[in-house]
Order: sequence, then structure tokens, then C-alpha cells
Amino acid sequence: MRGIEGAIRRRGFRRLAGVDEAGRGALAGPVVAAAVILTDGRPIPGVTDSKLLSEERREGLYQRIVDEALAVAIGIVEVPIIELRNIRQATLLAMERAVAELRVAPDGIVVDGLAVPQVEPTVFPVPRGDLQCPSVGAASIVAKVTRDRMMREYHQTYPVYGFDRHKGYGTEAHLRAIAEHGLSPIHRRTFARVRQIPLPLVAAGRQRC
Repeated sequence: MRGIEGAIRRRGFRRLAGVDEAGRGALAGPVVAAAVILTDGRPIPGVTDSKLLSEERREGLYQRIVDEALAVAIGIVEVPIIELRNIRQATLLAMERAVAELRVAPDGIVVDGLAVPQVEPTVFPVPRGDLQCPSVGAASIVAKVTRDRMMREYHQTYPVYGFDRHKGYGTEAHLRAIAEHGLSPIHRRTFARVRQIPLPLVAAGRQRC
């Protein structure tokens, strides 16, 4: 887990911010990025790719990260900007916003994957970084928990879609709900998979208006 970050630190980068996102592949809701600078010498056992953890485990690790990390920040990009810019650009923007919100300036950024946000410190893109780099794993947990909480709140406004269960991803239950009820204001209408769903006549009529 520490090999890649250790190698980067030996090059003189001491305050590394791990950056990761949640919600890029969802059909509804925002894309959320997190930036985390872990406290040097204080590893948090169990930190890894958030998708490999149960919801209960993620919540517990989230609280430890927030309590013990040197700095934690969030960047959120809502659906209108996703529709305007496309999901790749919106994801990079969320990452840039998260880095900008850090209360401690990093001297290096480790990003999950190969997409590189436009930020000042040197960026090290690491494929599967959430598995290989503790700070990126921590960021993946913070981003995932933050976004899941947002989607549970959206469920209170749009309960027919089941956002509290699938968090906006393209499950069969979610696709059936769209086909039955049409699109909500937080659905990503420009996504090909959303456009391909046959909408009920009343909802389809509303979409044309």
C-alpha cells in the first residue's frame, strides 16, 4: 500500500494529497471528488478502494480520516455543469475544486487513474491508485461517503427512484423507475444510457416542452 507514495516522498514530496472521485459513472446526481493529506506517520488501517468496503466500514473509516488526516476537502460538481461540460471535464473540475479547498497546501498530488486535473502542485497519476496509495484510498472513501449521503438526501425529494439504494447508478430497478416515472431534475439527460430509456408518454411530453 505504501510503495508508490513512499517512492514519491523520497523524491522530496512530503505533503502528498490523494485525490479520487465518486459518481462518474452514475446516471443521476453530482460527481464528487475528495482530496486528502494523511498525517505523516499515522496510517489508518483498512483504507483501500471504497468500492471494496461495506457501507458500515466506509462510514467508520470516513470518520477516522476526517478526524486524523492533516487535511480533507471536497469538490462537488452538480448535474447542470456535468451536462454542459461532459462528465470527464466535470470530474476534473471536481478534483480541482477539492484541491483548492485544502487548508494545507500540498506539494504533490496523487490522482487515481490517468486523468490529470489542472492544479499547481506536481500531479502523479496512478492507475488503481485507490488500491496502491493510502492517501488516494482515503480520498475514495471520503468522496464515496459524501456522495452517498447526498443521494440519500435526494431520495427524500425524489423517492420513486430509489436513490437511497443504488445512489443513481444504472441498476435494473433504477432503469425501471425512469421508464415508469420519467426523469427527475438530477438525471443526466445527455448520457447515452439515459437517452435510450423509453419514457412514459406524459414524461416524454414534458421533456419536449
